[in-house]
Amino acid sequence: MTKTKEYAEQLRALGIENMYENNFFLTWDKTDDEIAAVFAVADALRDLRERNISTKIFDSGLGISNFRDNSTRTRFSFASACNLLGLEVQDLDEGKSQIAHGETVRETANMISFMADVIGIRDDMYIGKGHAYQEEVAEAVKEGYEDGVLEQKPTLVNLQCDIDHPTQCMADMLHIIHHFGGVENLKGKKVAMTWAYSPSYGKPLSVPQGVIGLFTRFGMDVVLAHPEGYDVMGEVEAVAKENAEKTGGSFTKTNDMKEAFRDADVVYPKSWASFAAMEKRTKLYGDGDFAGIDALEQELLKENATHKDWECTEEMMSLTKDGKALYLHCLPADITGVSCKEGEVAASVFDRYRIPLYKQASFKPYIIAAMIFLAKVKDPASALEELEKRGQDRKAF
Repeated sequence: MTKTKEYAEQLRALGIENMYENNFFLTWDKTDDEIAAVFAVADALRDLRERNISTKIFDSGLGISNFRDNSTRTRFSFASACNLLGLEVQDLDEGKSQIAHGETVRETANMISFMADVIGIRDDMYIGKGHAYQEEVAEAVKEGYEDGVLEQKPTLVNLQCDIDHPTQCMADMLHIIHHFGGVENLKGKKVAMTWAYSPSYGKPLSVPQGVIGLFTRFGMDVVLAHPEGYDVMGEVEAVAKENAEKTGGSFTKTNDMKEAFRDADVVYPKSWASFAAMEKRTKLYGDGDFAGIDALEQELLKENATHKDWECTEEMMSLTKDGKALYLHCLPADITGVSCKEGEVAASVFDRYRIPLYKQASFKPYIIAAMIFLAKVKDPASALEELEKRGQDRKAF
């Protein structure tokens, strides 16, 4: 039996009917079966590509990307995923659109979607705004389809919002699954999701929130560590606690980085702004108080600087399980002595884990492609088998 058939059989055993013609907003809105299906399809697509078999399920169509914040990995991962499935990518540059002239979200969403099969949106900087904007776009294209304006209803994929970063965190988890040799080996593994010092301000909460909201579904012992005042959203912590109770894992919090690292199997040290600060920033933005935003930034940079000891050093890594924990980062990392004077991670640690980190990032295009695949293909198991049977070379020579 080929790997493709194995993945197809896995999919047939899962209840994933609701993924068809649906969106992907937050991981905790998806069932365990639906999360497993994304992993299975991602691995299947990667296997087919590595065997030089084309995975194009579209002959034409567009993937629209709308990045309202800067991006390298996610932007190119989305483009790669669309191309892998046969879609061309068009980036919505809001500065070159009619949005500045009063074009509504509903109008923009419909105007960009006449031949679009998927829309990927990153909107992560303002609490209470990003996820709401993505839902507004999704509702607008749904209405456009139902009203006969659009020939198809584009699927919306959350490429990061103020609450979750599902494509990143699912890529992280698939990397962990491969590293430990299967989902069955994750139960009881300790994960340290910790804050780390950064000389910059305002990094989103969506990665730590996405990690605690997803990793706790696998029976892992997840520890959220940060200095006092750098809290994440309470409702996401509640999701993590509920997940841990269901799976027999645990979710705990600490203000001690060393405690989090001690005996950890996986460490994820990353900077983020506090929930309270991000809420304040959103209010200032809503009031048009940009001078206030600048003042808040300076205030928070000073606060960050009081926690420079929150760094992933060799000493910290020595506290982990056998001193060999898997180090994760969504990248780019603030590397001490390389990209900044003092930062999230020591240069020696980062360099030692550089190849695994790049491999971690390599899962993201396949995760995004799997999300699109499952939303656009009614019988994904048979479609994968048909792609293998068709056997069209991706590269002819």
